[in-house]
Amino acid sequence: MPIMKIRGGDLDLVEYEFSSFSPGENIRPCGLRKEYRLEPVFGTVVVRAPARIHLTVLDMNRFSPDRPGGGGIGFAIGVYCTAEVECTASGIEIDYSREPILRHFVEAFRQVVGYKGGFRIRARDHMYEHVGLGSTSTILIAVANALNTAVGSPLTSDQLRLLLGCNFVEETVAGSVAFGFETGVGPAASTHGGMVVMGDELALIYRHAFAEGKKVYIAIPSSEISSAGEKEFDLLMNKARTLDYRDRELKSYLVLMDLIPALERGDLRKAGDVIWEIEFRGSKRAEVEHHGFEIYRYMAALRDAGLEFVGMSSVGPSIAVITGRPEEEVTEILASAGLRVAIATEVDNEGLKIHLEEKA
Repeated sequence: MPIMKIRGGDLDLVEYEFSSFSPGENIRPCGLRKEYRLEPVFGTVVVRAPARIHLTVLDMNRFSPDRPGGGGIGFAIGVYCTAEVECTASGIEIDYSREPILRHFVEAFRQVVGYKGGFRIRARDHMYEHVGLGSTSTILIAVANALNTAVGSPLTSDQLRLLLGCNFVEETVAGSVAFGFETGVGPAASTHGGMVVMGDELALIYRHAFAEGKKVYIAIPSSEISSAGEKEFDLLMNKARTLDYRDRELKSYLVLMDLIPALERGDLRKAGDVIWEIEFRGSKRAEVEHHGFEIYRYMAALRDAGLEFVGMSSVGPSIAVITGRPEEEVTEILASAGLRVAIATEVDNEGLKIHLEEKA
């Protein structure tokens, strides 16, 4: 794997060896390993987890593949990933297209809780990969909760988020994995629903219901720019870090002093104004410009048309619109900007759902 250069400022240049490994290696127990009383359930645990829109990282200087964190804000949407888990006598059977990332977390979970049996796992994601809708984090938090419930729920939801964040990986080549970037926004939003604000070290600072009674429309503009792998690493660890040195205090101030009060009073337009300001600040600006200024042109056209809330998710190119205006009207506005509605849904304010299908 390549050695990537990280520059956060004029006197901040380090090299990071972007190394891959086999699933199950380099497990990080996060201080959670101890003796748990496990009580495997009889039947299949089914979990449905909502995906997320990740609006911004607060400071990209505070996370890397070796350090989850950085803070951030985002919200859950009505687009779902599902996981089904059944305890077995031995072995791990995984029915999922991206098997290595699941296998790695399964091994982390087994080591932490001391489970000696096996699992039969079936997972299905929302099929929108590497466009900013969090397919990896959503499927992983769904599987994590299914595993936990299947052996008697030894870990809390916060402990599951911590274990996942510290062991978050993306697949590389030949079935290997490598540690990825994780702020914790996705698992927190998927778990609890609504809008979440994260601090550093995966700390959940704030959660609130968001945009109740409104619709979410997601457009996915075409982009020839990769939002994964080495391209993502170079973006997040260089230009984005430099810009966050300048704007991290402002972004944090906007969240604390403007966004959270807007969420408390249910003011969607004010929340949208805050997010629009953040689109031009710090690492968020780097993420948007990664796709060229065309994304800004799209979003500006939607804002000029009066749509209350417009923001690009993660490293894009997906654009989320939240509004109370009729779908036909929104469709016309997007079409006039050269976009189309790829997904029409709502904010999920309830979070993941778990149920047990007992054997006959």
